[in-house]
Amino acid sequence: MIGIVLIAVGELFSQISTSIGKYEVAHKKESLYAMGFLHSVWTALFLLLMVTFWRGEFVFSLASLPTFIARALLEVTLVFVALHAVLKADRSTFSFLRVLTIPFLLIVDVALGYNISTNQMLGISAIVIALLFLFMNHGLSRKGKLLSIASALLAVGTISLYKYNITNFNSVEGEQIVMHTIILLTIIFTAWIKGHENVFKTLAQKVFIFQSLTAGLASVFMSFAYLFAPASIITTTKRSLEILYSMIFGRSYFHEKHFGIKISALVLTVFGIWMLFA
Repeated sequence: MIGIVLIAVGELFSQISTSIGKYEVAHKKESLYAMGFLHSVWTALFLLLMVTFWRGEFVFSLASLPTFIARALLEVTLVFVALHAVLKADRSTFSFLRVLTIPFLLIVDVALGYNISTNQMLGISAIVIALLFLFMNHGLSRKGKLLSIASALLAVGTISLYKYNITNFNSVEGEQIVMHTIILLTIIFTAWIKGHENVFKTLAQKVFIFQSLTAGLASVFMSFAYLFAPASIITTTKRSLEILYSMIFGRSYFHEKHFGIKISALVLTVFGIWMLFA
């Protein structure tokens, strides 16, 4: 239950931050690199503050380097793929397609020895059927589809490696502080080399500070959620809430179409979530 609460709050913050970023980039007030920077800058700092003033559990084992390096390569790739997908795809299209992460994570969880019940498998199946329903009824925009699918598949690797590392080697704080520092430095360097841009300037504006703070809090909440349940269950809940929130934001702020079809798919998705915990 703790993991679900953390995901619910974290995903809400994430949707707020992402929606602000999508709007600001569309109106030429923020660049792609600035958006990536704002979504990464506070995460490592928040975790570092937690280590210093609260839990004090910075554990990073050298034995984790093979899987950590593999995860770092996938994470950096995922950041840029996801940024392009967020900007090109409708909010709900991006969120629905990321459900594809779930069946592949289920396979990984079973391979790692987690016990997945029949109800949980039915729940995950219901969510996948909801996605197929959207495809068949043209409920998803074509814009950004391939990028959204690529981000979903890359997430299978990053989430599985993250769960493996915090289970066997590193603390959440140790794993994520080092990882988000790598991601942040990569974005800063890329913005400087390719875009000739100083992304730190964005922190001088209130809207961008709010965007970055909500993104940082979202990442921290969701990082700890994976301690409390198998990756497939946490990710299923995350993706389902992502769909709900993105439909609300997409309808309210971006005037997305096919709302009725998406509501039908959402009902099936909610049934899937219920089955996960039945």
